[in-house]
Amino acid sequence: MSQIKPQITLSIEAGDALKFQADVLALKYAQAFYGVDGAVSQLLSTEYDDLTSLLPKISGFRLLPSKGVIEADAVLFVGVNPLRQFGYQEIREFGRKVLISLAGAAPEIRHLCLTIHGPGYGLDEIEAFESEVAGLLDAIKSGDFPEELQRITIIERNVARATRLSDVLAHLLPRGLVEVGKGGEIKELGDKANEHLKSVGYASKNKQHIFVAMPFAEEMDDIFHYGIQGAVNAAGFLCERADLSTFTGDVIEWVKNRIASSTLVIADLSNANPNVYLEVGFAWGCGRPTVLLCRDAAELKFDVKGQRCLVYKKIKDLEESLRKELEGLRNNLAV
Repeated sequence: MSQIKPQITLSIEAGDALKFQADVLALKYAQAFYGVDGAVSQLLSTEYDDLTSLLPKISGFRLLPSKGVIEADAVLFVGVNPLRQFGYQEIREFGRKVLISLAGAAPEIRHLCLTIHGPGYGLDEIEAFESEVAGLLDAIKSGDFPEELQRITIIERNVARATRLSDVLAHLLPRGLVEVGKGGEIKELGDKANEHLKSVGYASKNKQHIFVAMPFAEEMDDIFHYGIQGAVNAAGFLCERADLSTFTGDVIEWVKNRIASSTLVIADLSNANPNVYLEVGFAWGCGRPTVLLCRDAAELKFDVKGQRCLVYKKIKDLEESLRKELEGLRNNLAV
């Protein structure tokens, strides 16, 4: 257990994790490669003859010198469950495991970099982020972190997401400083934030969630984040979304599970994306209620033309109409 330090800076920055200077870049290894961990592993494989044999099993970890293939001096891989089993609680445990691992393996490091987990494969953006932050704070409160640690940076390539989550972090830690009191409490956390972080991740599995079926195309991002996600969160639900075209196999099963266990499915049928229609059909097959959206009713295919659909032209109009719709449905929706 390390000696408690008075301050650790915790921040979010927009950027490329491969080009970000830090002592250690911490990544998950979900028994397969996805996103940043895949890109880093591909680069490391040019320096390590059999990189796969070095990667950790579930609950293990491996710290490897980067040998200059990325800007960070070293890479920490933490073994986690396969992606479809890597939920909010597992994200919290990952954050804690990162610091615990480094406390013993690299107590001299001063700057740690992590990426955000969850939103890229469908989890609620805020809930996933807060779960990761809570895990980091768990380790810091218990004193299980590198003795010389001064700075933790969460790096996110998507500038808009980094901005949104910076606002979330500012509500939790207004000055971005983690200061541990004599009783093990985080000084910066207010009573409301402290109470919230006690359960985030652990209780997330039992929270009602709404699954959003829509293309992952760049032109749809603002519609999701500013037209749908805000209305869903304001109604008290987690907001989840996944792109079937990006994943195969067991992750498609994860998507089916999240639809089947959802309270409601929201589907944007604009542009008649076949994956969205597939997800709507699966929702109907599971008996899940749906709210259909589109920008032009003329785009609707014959099998949904008889269904009520919220038609919108502007994102602001969508957010307002969806908020009203969810408020009207809220008391009638079953878990």
